[in-house]
Amino acid sequence: MFDKLGIDMSSAVKMFLRQVIARQGIPFRALTENGLTIEQEQKILRASDEAKRGINVSPPLEGEAAIRYLNRFKR
Repeated sequence: MFDKLGIDMSSAVKMFLRQVIARQGIPFRALTENGLTIEQEQKILRASDEAKRGINVSPPLEGEAAIRYLNRFKR
């Protein structure tokens, strides 16, 4: 990869470390294997756990009530 960019590994590491210092942190968004940030993935896992325990869930909707609810999300 670095050869394609015309730099060696040592230069790439130095560039990375300079950016860490300049930005006072990791210079890119760290993503999980699912393509989400760690915070996003943790939020989804918490919501999933809550749903399994019946917390913060709505009762199922049927018929016209379901259609009215879904229509709220049309753009």
